[in-house]
Amino acid sequence: MIAKLQPCLWFDGNAEQAARFYADTFADSRIGTVMRAPTDYPAGKQGDVLTVEMTILGMPFLLLNGGPEFAFNEAVSFQVATDDQAETDRYWNAITTDGGQEVACGWCKDRFGLAWQVTPKRLTELLAQGGDTAARAFKAMMDMTKIDIAALDRAVEGATPA
Repeated sequence: MIAKLQPCLWFDGNAEQAARFYADTFADSRIGTVMRAPTDYPAGKQGDVLTVEMTILGMPFLLLNGGPEFAFNEAVSFQVATDDQAETDRYWNAITTDGGQEVACGWCKDRFGLAWQVTPKRLTELLAQGGDTAARAFKAMMDMTKIDIAALDRAVEGATPA
């Protein structure tokens, strides 16, 4: 079934590999239809993967093998709200290993170049409180790569980071 609205992610020949990675990494994710070229075409051969329909964290996506013309950048990223440090670490490690990249403030890139924000719900809660609590949490976050929930809590309580 085609979703009324779904993001289309442009890949350079590795959409099926990316789909397997996302399906293996994120809960409530699965690969749907893999559309293959019915005949040879200027940029490829019969049987090449054209698109992959999939669900990532319950959201529909279309992965397109569009070629090398366009690459991902941080203008589009996906934020994953995590429940605890274990979930934060699991997603962070899956995304950044095997060619991924750590960035800053909870941002990272997977080996396909797609930007992710691995954001513990605790950070969002602290920032939403406003005032000194939000300021301390924000300051602590600005010095982090992967978000450390315990360090956020220590910062909010006024303790120096460990």
